[in-house]
Order: sequence, then structure tokens, then C-alpha cells
Amino acid sequence: MSNKPYLPKLKPLVNNNLQWDAFVEMLDNEIDSQHKKLEQSKDVQDIYQSQGAISALRRLKYLKDEINAQQ
Repeated sequence: MSNKPYLPKLKPLVNNNLQWDAFVEMLDNEIDSQHKKLEQSKDVQDIYQSQGAISALRRLKYLKDEINAQQ
């Protein structure tokens, strides 16, 4: 059994293709924005922050797979 009881509550979001596609499009735009920031950063802290943001945004893109894999 999963220790993430919130996952079933998110099924309506990930199973509605219109909403999910819009959400993924927003995530892609944010990832692009963070890539630009990353390329222009000179400070190591800014680089790490952008890398962390990109990692978190990409994890959200796989939320649908995580939710639908849960039984």
C-alpha cells in the first residue's frame, strides 16, 4: 500500500486530458524559463536553484504515471 494517500484524490486532474495537457504545457513553459535563467546565471546559488526547480517541475510531469500506477 502506498504511503501517499493524496494520490487518489488527484486522479480527476490527471485523467482529464484537457486539464492535464494544459498543466503539462504550463510545466513545459516553466521549464523553458528555468533553462534560460540557468544559461544566464553567473552565481552558483542561482544555478542550483534553477536545477532544483527544473527537477521539481519534471517530477510533476510524471505525476500522471505515478497516480495511474497505484492500485
